[in-house]
Amino acid sequence: MVVGFAWGGWVTGGSAAEMAETSAQEARASLAADLCVERFLAAPDVRTNLAALAEESSFSQDNFISDAGWTTFANAEDPVDGAAELCAERLIEVELPEPVEPVAVEADASMQSEMPDTEENPS
Repeated sequence: MVVGFAWGGWVTGGSAAEMAETSAQEARASLAADLCVERFLAAPDVRTNLAALAEESSFSQDNFISDAGWTTFANAEDPVDGAAELCAERLIEVELPEPVEPVAVEADASMQSEMPDTEENPS
């Protein structure tokens, strides 16, 4: 009977519950990994952190992420299961653009005369 159910695409109630729980865990891990990547990339020392992550072996990159707290959220004591590995995989593929140095721009007097009179630009 089990073979018939499995062969026909049917599953028992217990199997369906297991599949639903596994799917929910994977969805939580994926969402937490997305948040991890966003938080990681928004950090002021992102370049240093990415370099440190890249120096870790592929087997310890998830520990680097979880130990730093990137996958622990909202007063939780433990990181979200599976999120650190996903986050590390996504971060390793990130290519940051080169930093752009600010350019000083001087106001051209001829441009100011062409601007309408406002409180910000009194003539």
